[in-house]
Amino acid sequence: MGKSGKPFSFAWVRRSLNEVLTDHKLASLGDSYVNFVYSLVMSNRKGEPLGIKVKGSMLAEALRKARLRQYLPSRMSRHALADAAESLMVYAWLSNCITVGESVTVIEKEKDPVEGLSQLLTVIKSRITFPSEL
Repeated sequence: MGKSGKPFSFAWVRRSLNEVLTDHKLASLGDSYVNFVYSLVMSNRKGEPLGIKVKGSMLAEALRKARLRQYLPSRMSRHALADAAESLMVYAWLSNCITVGESVTVIEKEKDPVEGLSQLLTVIKSRITFPSEL
């Protein structure tokens, strides 16, 4: 346990959605988290263990479909949009807003991977709160 009593001492509360979406260090961790969750989805579908790398274009489109683009600066690359999605997903998990199992279930409900990722981002957005919103 970290000093704050949380299992991850680096998972401090961010002040806003924009702060989460633009956190490059969270995006780095989020990349592994998203690939893990999506690998579980695909492993369930194929009936065997798989390691999958989620394409940035899928994540960028999912972010747009989830109507989260408006929280980011204009003129961002597809890569930066994908990073934003990864940051939000891992932050939600670190903040106990969603579990790995729930994430898998939400994505699995949709045949289209972009739609599944978009639905996951939408669920996260509905659950997550920031001090400025309280």
